[in-house]
Amino acid sequence: MLLLILSALLTLFIALEHIYIFVLEMFFNESETAQKAFGLDSEFLKDERVKNLFSNQGLYNAFLAVGLLWSLTETGIFRYQLSFFFLTCVLCAAIYGSITSNKKIFYIQGIPALLALIVTGMYIIL
Repeated sequence: MLLLILSALLTLFIALEHIYIFVLEMFFNESETAQKAFGLDSEFLKDERVKNLFSNQGLYNAFLAVGLLWSLTETGIFRYQLSFFFLTCVLCAAIYGSITSNKKIFYIQGIPALLALIVTGMYIIL
């Protein structure tokens, strides 16, 4: 039972994290918070092309969040298939982002996803 609760809490944390990223990238992409989070200056973030790219990226984060939340509302084995799929997507995106953009992405998004995958897998096996 403890593994089930831990799996759900980790998955919920990652979903909420991606909702935050979605809101930041979609609606507050010129903010001081965005400047600090992404290490970019305000002039760059004001460029309409950059704003469009951030909005697009934010939308993908929303899809990940919704998928993870969906996995928490499902019952039966399908729940774990959904969870594994969306957590794996988050992990892959974090690995790619840490290689191409900033290593901290792996620590902020990848490690929680990896932990959630491990705990969920342990729950299924045990």
